[in-house]
Amino acid sequence: MVRAVPIFDHIGLTISNFDRSLAFFTQALAPLGYELVKQFPGAAGFGPAGKPDFWIGARPGQPTSTGVHVAFAASGRAAVRAFYEAAVAAGGTDNGAPGLRPQYHEHYYGAFVHCPDGNNIEAVCHEAYLG
Repeated sequence: MVRAVPIFDHIGLTISNFDRSLAFFTQALAPLGYELVKQFPGAAGFGPAGKPDFWIGARPGQPTSTGVHVAFAASGRAAVRAFYEAAVAAGGTDNGAPGLRPQYHEHYYGAFVHCPDGNNIEAVCHEAYLG
């Protein structure tokens, strides 16, 4: 029998200003349980439980603001709201306040912000609201 493994191991974004993006993602992802796990000159990896699965890196001469959309799983609606508040406080711009998105499915609850380089960063919860 083949053992099922996650489809993705990690993802990375090219950013224009390392220090600015490091501060933004450190603050914005904290409510989702992500923390800075590894850092190298011009690159940083974030993740839960010590496994960096989201990376940022400055790449001179390469374009930024690629229009990438990254959605992080949130443990519940409160975590989605906390992500949104932290991301905006860290310098992100609103791209969709926390709320239901029934066009996706009945219980899709998400929030969207543009990071300092313009990429669309989301936190989402798919569970029904229990009160």
